[in-house]
Amino acid sequence: MIWFLLFFEFLKIGLFALGGGLVTVPFLFDLSSKYGWFSPQELIDMIAVSESSPGPIGVNMATYVGFKTAGVLGGIVATIGLVLPSLIIVIIVAKILDRYRQSPMFNNLMYAVHPASIAMILFAGIELGKMVLISPITIFIAIIFWGAIHFVKLHPVLYIILGGIVGVILKL
Repeated sequence: MIWFLLFFEFLKIGLFALGGGLVTVPFLFDLSSKYGWFSPQELIDMIAVSESSPGPIGVNMATYVGFKTAGVLGGIVATIGLVLPSLIIVIIVAKILDRYRQSPMFNNLMYAVHPASIAMILFAGIELGKMVLISPITIFIAIIFWGAIHFVKLHPVLYIILGGIVGVILKL
């Protein structure tokens, strides 16, 4: 039963999380409160690890939640549930894209998805900020990293590694 539930919940996330991996975060907040499969702190840790490790963040988080909830099979089932809608949609879109590529209505529909994706990513950022920026030191570190990212143009991977090192050293 748990595998069906994992598959169905992540299938819904995969179906409606348009715009990238961070769009899955609001859905994961909902799963956290609905089922208690993971705590809000575990969600923060999950996002940090998923952002720092290779692969798509949404897939990494689905695999983690599934594994934590129902072992290896749970990780597989949750991951399949998440990617199945995208796979089906890509196959369908690939079949009809050439026919409707020049259609103004199709192009407008594609542009209409952008604000919703931005809103979901913004929501995820605000919710994570409320959970992570809880002390003067975390706020200070966030400001320093924001400034460094915008004014010192280094490769983003270096900031991820440096952020991980600072988090480990300060036990954040």
